[in-house]
Amino acid sequence: MPVNTEELLRILACPKCLGSLAALEENENTAGFACTACQVVFPVREDIPVMLVEEAIDLPTWNAQHSQAKERA
Repeated sequence: MPVNTEELLRILACPKCLGSLAALEENENTAGFACTACQVVFPVREDIPVMLVEEAIDLPTWNAQHSQAKERA
């Protein structure tokens, strides 16, 4: 079952700062949720957002590894 990105954006918050998130898409799939305040991305693995601070990837590293990922409009 694909991730319902719009619904998740309404209910999820950054677990580190409780701020809002932006969806990052890659190949027309949600690849992660970014917190611009914390400069981290919470990845989506097997259609499940991994919202653990310990699993967050810093934004520069994410951008280097996922050059095709774009913020969802």
